Amino acid sequence: MKRLLKVALAITLITLFATCQSGTDVNQTLLKPDTRKEMMDKIAEDSTMSKEMMTAMMNSNNGMAMMQNHQKMMMQNHESMMKMMKDNPSMMQSMMSAMMETAKGDTSMMSSMCKTIMSNQPMMDMMQKMKGEKSMKMGGMNK
Repeated sequence: MKRLLKVALAITLITLFATCQSGTDVNQTLLKPDTRKEMMDKIAEDSTMSKEMMTAMMNSNNGMAMMQNHQKMMMQNHESMMKMMKDNPSMMQSMMSAMMETAKGDTSMMSSMCKTIMSNQPMMDMMQKMKGEKSMKMGGMNK
């Protein structure tokens, strides 16, 4: 009887231990769209996990290729936008006016724009030149 009790206890413990082991297959988990989205959202919301994900992507051939393609696409978009603005000065003026109006209400954007302008010497030179021309015009009006 004691032997039967020991065997039953052993089988129960082995069964309990086996059911507690979660052999979750990552691929199976990622196949479910809801679970996959929930995991990605969780990683995106956590700065430490996001940094770990970026490191993993940088160390992955596929991730690195994807980032390089994204960078190429961004450069192409930038080039085409610059060409479009050069070809259509009124559109550029409209975009600049809209950006300035937005910046008036957004101190963070205004600060960023000012820092960008101030760190660009040709832009600063152009602004100084424009300021000098404006003061000459204003001086000429007073006379």
